[in-house]
Amino acid sequence: MIQRRHLLALPALISVGTMAACGEDSTGSGTAAQTSVEVFTWWAQGSEKAGLDALVEVFATQHPDVEFVNGAVAGGAGSAAKDLLQSRLRAGDPPETFQAHAGAELNDYIEAGQIQDVSALLDEFGLRDAIPERLLARLSVDQAIYSIPSNIHRSNMVWGSAAVLNDAGIDTSSPPASLDEFLEQLQRLQGAGVTPLSVGTTWTQVHLLEAVLMAQLGADAYNGLFDGATAWDGAEVTAALERFEAMIGHTNADRDDLDWPGATQQVIDGAAGYNVMGDWAIAAFEQGQLALGEDFVAFELPGREKVFGFLADSFTLPEGASHPDGARAWLETVSSVDGQLALSLAKGSIPARTDVDTAEFSEYMQSALTSFAQDAICSSIAHGAATSVAWLTAISEATSQFTTGASDLAGYPRALADAAGSGRG
Repeated sequence: MIQRRHLLALPALISVGTMAACGEDSTGSGTAAQTSVEVFTWWAQGSEKAGLDALVEVFATQHPDVEFVNGAVAGGAGSAAKDLLQSRLRAGDPPETFQAHAGAELNDYIEAGQIQDVSALLDEFGLRDAIPERLLARLSVDQAIYSIPSNIHRSNMVWGSAAVLNDAGIDTSSPPASLDEFLEQLQRLQGAGVTPLSVGTTWTQVHLLEAVLMAQLGADAYNGLFDGATAWDGAEVTAALERFEAMIGHTNADRDDLDWPGATQQVIDGAAGYNVMGDWAIAAFEQGQLALGEDFVAFELPGREKVFGFLADSFTLPEGASHPDGARAWLETVSSVDGQLALSLAKGSIPARTDVDTAEFSEYMQSALTSFAQDAICSSIAHGAATSVAWLTAISEATSQFTTGASDLAGYPRALADAAGSGRG
């Protein structure tokens, strides 16, 4: 019997259609077996669900013999989904494939032996020539690759209500040139009687933190946070945390009761001036028939240099799944030109492939393509590109303590430094 972990080492993989046509049921009657794939994600609402629905439509066309089983679990950035997933993996009940952020987030699953190397599938699907080197480098762990990327998002974006900003006397024709200028605008919005900056629950606050760190430190110093070159409790980071503290002081009182859609909606509804969120937020503005440049503004949080806050959604091949052939079919769809085009158009992302026709992409999406190709790359903390799950958990706990007043500007950097010490092992 061939062990499942060696399945990808076979010279050729049996096609899903062939397996479905030739399979037998347990009675040996010759009846074709039903191949299925449970796809475990946190794409359960808003533009994320729209993106999943678009992928499923392509999947149904490409693999009509495979039943799609939606394993989506609601919760921004996947916090609830990851907890449930870990319980299932430990219990030996993995889904056929699960969504994960490409990067350090995968380390926990790799070290636990819970996911397979999918390098052979990259070769089979012709992805090595289609995926840019700067993405391949972020997918690789000890010369192996453990997930198939479906798209790329930019995290360090600011979204603003043009009407609210204009009413406060803020010029929307050009973005602020620095963090200090952005903070001055928040103060002006405060004086105008609106919420200057909307945020949600803890993960969105960590998302804001990482954007401030990118802007304040610049790419080299920011990236040094994860290999020890930059001290979490050093003067540079403390200066960034001071600005983060000032921004939190200008946020909505109900922040801990909201996920990202609710926080973004405050800007759409004109109840808040700004929101810092990844570019999946643009779909919410467009669904409200709002026009970029007229009804809302979008720009990266200004800082020392132009940076692309990086994260990529990807899908895995777990050990011990019941239908690895179904998982392979899903991975083929999410990596395909048609799949990546459909997902990005629905979700506001850009493809992981460089050979997708982007003629239909919006003005914002075109800007993201240019930024990813040209600007310095900073991997996201909140979305698992820069940190393991355990490290992110420690950062989140330290951030929650700080934003709720349980710790201060003296204790916060020490807590982040402690988290880094344990996270890097």
